[in-house]
Amino acid sequence: MSEAGSLYFVSGEASGDAHGAEVIGSIRELRPDLQFSGVGGPEMRAASGDGIRDWIADAAVVGIWEVLKRYGYFKEQFDRVADEIEAQKPQAVVLIDYPGFNLRLAKEVRRRGIDTKIIYYISPQVWAWNRRRIPKMARLLDLMICIFPFEKALYEQSGLKTEFGGHPMVDRLTPLRDQGRRDPELVALLPGSREREVSKIFPVLIEAAQQMRAARPDLKFAAAASSEAMAEMMRGMLPEPSFCEVGVGNAYELMAGACCGAVASGTATLEAAFLGLPYCLVYKVSGATYLAAKLLMKVDFLGMANILGEREVVREFLQGDATPSAIADELLRLANSERARDSLSRELREVTDLLGGEGAHHRAAELILEACG
Repeated sequence: MSEAGSLYFVSGEASGDAHGAEVIGSIRELRPDLQFSGVGGPEMRAASGDGIRDWIADAAVVGIWEVLKRYGYFKEQFDRVADEIEAQKPQAVVLIDYPGFNLRLAKEVRRRGIDTKIIYYISPQVWAWNRRRIPKMARLLDLMICIFPFEKALYEQSGLKTEFGGHPMVDRLTPLRDQGRRDPELVALLPGSREREVSKIFPVLIEAAQQMRAARPDLKFAAAASSEAMAEMMRGMLPEPSFCEVGVGNAYELMAGACCGAVASGTATLEAAFLGLPYCLVYKVSGATYLAAKLLMKVDFLGMANILGEREVVREFLQGDATPSAIADELLRLANSERARDSLSRELREVTDLLGGEGAHHRAAELILEACG
């Protein structure tokens, strides 16, 4: 790198803002002379010395319809970001996740012939849904920094230079690993963080828990909610208030301390796997959403622990198979056998050890600087 330079970051979601802030902090330690600009959230803005514009509150929308309703806003922001990159000519544009916006931006930067490196951090999961996009990405990007080990070979098949930087979750959750003995009578119910998934999954988990309680009256149940409002909604679904304790922000505590649990498909399944919780995966959505997902999916499993292990390490109960009796049977199998629980915990450690050690953000920072020359 030259003595002075700049990097332009783009993130549009809270998780990307957190990752971006950590990477920027590491880059500043390695190269304090660099300037930062771009768009992100409050954490990236603070880490960059106010060089990054905070747009997260407006940018983090979910669903095609929500994006279409705000097309004018996103078009205005897209043009503004592209114009800023063209005017600043940074040494690199670092795109963090947020594929709907960022992949189009990469294409626009190339179309305008702007002389800058384009680096993508935290790959969009096109390998699961739309692998045809990978060759297009290879033509647009100079470097992909991925967080799952199997992604490297997949992207490099298309000629895209790819480095595995490790999964940032490892830094966050390593201190919680192996904290102590699990409660052999506590079962965790983790139905997700969004209202739509909770409303579909939590009633099924409650019914499964009722069947388990009939077989094992000594079992206790605890659930995690993403907010107090969600917790109140969940408490309203219980047969009686004392049947299941519903906490807020206690998911990691349950993952680390319960003897077993049921976890809604999503990021939480990987976190539960890393923390060694013997669990089963539950996925239940509308019929139309499930059909569309089934048609698009290019992987054999939904849970990341199973994708990493290339086998069904944890049982997956999807849609029609996600019945209270099936879930209850699997959780009772785990609750009734310390040997089964220990065996599954060991397997989960083996597959999640593939995610790399601590320091993922620092490795990403080093790779970004190295790519800039």
